[in-house]
Amino acid sequence: MPERPYIYYDFTLSICSTCLRRVDAKIVFEDDKVFMLKTCRHHGFEKVLIATDIEYYKNCRNYAKRSEMPLKFNSKTHYGCPYDCGLCQDHEQHSCLTVLEVTDRCNLSCPTCYAMSSPTYGRHRTLAEIEQMLDVIVENEGQPDVVQISGGEPTVHPQFFEILDIAKTKPIRHLMLNTNGIRIAKDESFVKRLATYMPDFEIYLQFDSFKKEALELLRGEDLREVRIKALENLNKYNLSTTLVVTLQKGLNTDEIGGIIEYALKQPCVRGVTFQPTQQAGRLENFNPATDRYTLTEVRSAILTQTDIFNEHDLIPVPCNPDALVMGYALKLAGQVFPLTRMINPNDLLDNSKNTIVYEQDEQLKMHLLNMFSTGNSVERAKEHLKSIMCCLPEIDAPNLGYDNLFRVIIMQFIDAQNFDVRAIKKSCVHIVNKDMQVIPFETMNIFYRDDKIEYLNQLRSEIV
Repeated sequence: MPERPYIYYDFTLSICSTCLRRVDAKIVFEDDKVFMLKTCRHHGFEKVLIATDIEYYKNCRNYAKRSEMPLKFNSKTHYGCPYDCGLCQDHEQHSCLTVLEVTDRCNLSCPTCYAMSSPTYGRHRTLAEIEQMLDVIVENEGQPDVVQISGGEPTVHPQFFEILDIAKTKPIRHLMLNTNGIRIAKDESFVKRLATYMPDFEIYLQFDSFKKEALELLRGEDLREVRIKALENLNKYNLSTTLVVTLQKGLNTDEIGGIIEYALKQPCVRGVTFQPTQQAGRLENFNPATDRYTLTEVRSAILTQTDIFNEHDLIPVPCNPDALVMGYALKLAGQVFPLTRMINPNDLLDNSKNTIVYEQDEQLKMHLLNMFSTGNSVERAKEHLKSIMCCLPEIDAPNLGYDNLFRVIIMQFIDAQNFDVRAIKKSCVHIVNKDMQVIPFETMNIFYRDDKIEYLNQLRSEIV
């Protein structure tokens, strides 16, 4: 009998990348890669590469844990995922990290922007709106794990420090500032004031490349000196910082190892987050046929471009294993010691196993789970570190703090091409929008931005 050219693995729901209508999708293995096959009755067949490592893709299923719900849901399930966001009752994960967009305005007009931010687009949110948005987050989460002040570029908001002051009055465990670093580079007094918001405050610093050409294609400007000066100021005040790298295949993907090694030399930097480009928003200089970059390709690049990590160091994050990878390392006396390989993650995450480690510390599994979450900052991770380190006697470091921890994250924001409803339901990075809805980051950019709502309503009208 004739055979298909692939091995059928699974079934899911996706969307057509052209019209955004829901379609059935198959997950198949072919040529040592994982593909999604889907057909829209309006726009035909699509074959999308979703992973380049079959074994890793299959292993993600071993990292599932019980879903953690928000304290309240904000919308009803009526049209079906992904047309009910808000959060709807069918969503499977609370907000590990909530993005609060305080302005549409930006001091750049990046060719790659998941929104449409620019110096002239949209408006600043009022303080009353921002406080109401924060209150929505608190109502949903009680004590929100991480809230990220974002935009646009939040530092251009004329009442920026008033926003931080309001946020600090709320029961938020950890506050982040998502910034391109221009104001941080130009104004040391601004950085000095930012440092007064520590602890439990962190800079999420855009840092895409060391190359002029790549920065101009991604950001529209050569920002190399801005990045260097920003880190100089942040290091001066030891202000906790994560470098955030938007990756586009062939543009800056050869720099992944170099960025990690550079980050490890910066005293203020607690980690690097890599985000493959999401096909949404304003996206110039991007060809989806050639420029897509998968999560597993990022993971492989980290393993081949540095000698710091091995395959046991970078594991799926249990709250959304299809979209998130994380690994920890210790920085001690100028050396780097990967942490994850010293613990068998399969033993720790598999409820069916009772290991010697469990007998030493019944709470160890929960400490690791809590560390491996996007809802956990590096500062918060230190609280779990000593309980883990007690089971690793080969490392003698009794006074570890968050300065010693270094975290690498791969965060794949799913788009219309690789949309998989299973991962969307477990999305744990959310945005509270100006309409006071809490929306997964992925679906916000595909369906719920201002310029997309009219079409979303059209799609909803087609659903009987």
